[in-house]
Amino acid sequence: MTHESGTLQPDGVRSMFDRIAPVYDVMNRVMTMGLDQRWRQVTARAVVRPGSRVLDACCGTGDLALACEREGGIVTGLDFSGPMLARARSKSDSIEWAQGDMLALPFDDGSFDVVTVGFGVRNVDDLRAGLLELRRVLRPGGQLAILEITQPRGPLKPFFSLWFDRIVPLLGRVLPGGEAYTYLPASVRRFPGAEDLAALIDETGFGGATFRLFGGSIVALHTATAR
Repeated sequence: MTHESGTLQPDGVRSMFDRIAPVYDVMNRVMTMGLDQRWRQVTARAVVRPGSRVLDACCGTGDLALACEREGGIVTGLDFSGPMLARARSKSDSIEWAQGDMLALPFDDGSFDVVTVGFGVRNVDDLRAGLLELRRVLRPGGQLAILEITQPRGPLKPFFSLWFDRIVPLLGRVLPGGEAYTYLPASVRRFPGAEDLAALIDETGFGGATFRLFGGSIVALHTATAR
């Protein structure tokens, strides 16, 4: 398991995110040309209603959790990287921040009305088990939203391949933990495509999984309802 293969052991993923925490937000803006915050806003608006109990799993530095709170959610943000959570805590003291693993969520069954994951499910060691765990903590009828980089398609595919496979790793070489930006394009290549991810969501206790593509097809927002 290597950065180049896009697969790492859980401890390797945690260590990688610990190292890139100081540059994570800046690189998100650079890699998405500043669109990532807009995509998070769209994600939150798709599923969060005032008063919703929201879990933002794999919350990283907290930007999606903040978007959910702006929509009126009562938000808990969870991540397994301490340095990433430290960045999140510096952005809000009204959100409950918790350190933990998406594969073993420290919450009771049916604790939340909404679960979101932004740019995190690619890094989960067992995707099916992770989805089942998200379903466990959602009440029946609760809403799931997953925002994730996906395999590009259409006429812009060559541009995105050049950007993510060549330019982003070059940028990463000058940054702390820069090997993460070699891992990024490799992890996208081995991750299920948008249709396959929708099918897997429907197989793990959800119904009506659909997706929207953003950024010329490089990002997908999947939504579904807990059965």
